[in-house]
Amino acid sequence: MPEKFTFLENNKPHPLCQVAAEQLQGYLLDQDDWTHNFGLKPDQEGSIIGKMFGVLVVQTSENELGYLAAFSGKLAGGNHHSKFVPPVFDSLHQNSFLNNGMAELTRMNEEIKKAEALKEEDQKERIGILKIARRIHSKALQNELFNHYNFLNQKGEEKSLNQIFKAASYKNPPAGAGECAGPKLLQYAFQHQMKPLAIAEFWWGQSPKSAQWKHNNYYPCCKEKCEPILAHMLDGLGYEMQI
Repeated sequence: MPEKFTFLENNKPHPLCQVAAEQLQGYLLDQDDWTHNFGLKPDQEGSIIGKMFGVLVVQTSENELGYLAAFSGKLAGGNHHSKFVPPVFDSLHQNSFLNNGMAELTRMNEEIKKAEALKEEDQKERIGILKIARRIHSKALQNELFNHYNFLNQKGEEKSLNQIFKAASYKNPPAGAGECAGPKLLQYAFQHQMKPLAIAEFWWGQSPKSAQWKHNNYYPCCKEKCEPILAHMLDGLGYEMQI
């Protein structure tokens, strides 16, 4: 049992996380619940998308030990899979404000394209007004999205992405903030009165050309997206993030 909440130490996971990660990796190798091309099998179709996975060793209120699993972003085009904790906020919900807002953004883009296709002098002012309206709508939509991501900590305190990144002196949260495995795991643990003990994240599959992640290797949480969130979520667990 770790004496305090534990991340990677010397690039190695806590032994309990190692056991949990190996069990999860065995599942990834053998499962047929969903199809996702990690680039590990030569005959798979579709775009190759490697993925960061995480495991969180937890202790329940009945003092039972177990682990939770999560993936960063989406897996096989979806947010919900039976082996993994759900997202903090489900942006793919059919009737969500985000889908409605994106539909309106698409409509605005089409209107701008039609006006630009006319190539008439008197359309220039109208196009400029439409583009300003699109920018205002897009910014408001993103701001509303960030306010729907609310994160708990051990103390039961809840803060939105906007509140967290403002406190950390960021201008705005970066795209994809809150979608990583670590925050998903801690959120589920706190929601279900579990005590987090140790966490580890590993890369599974081929790495994008712009990144250097290697299959089956462990990595610390990302600084830009996760550190401010985890600094809030780990408050009360005896672990201090350096931001």
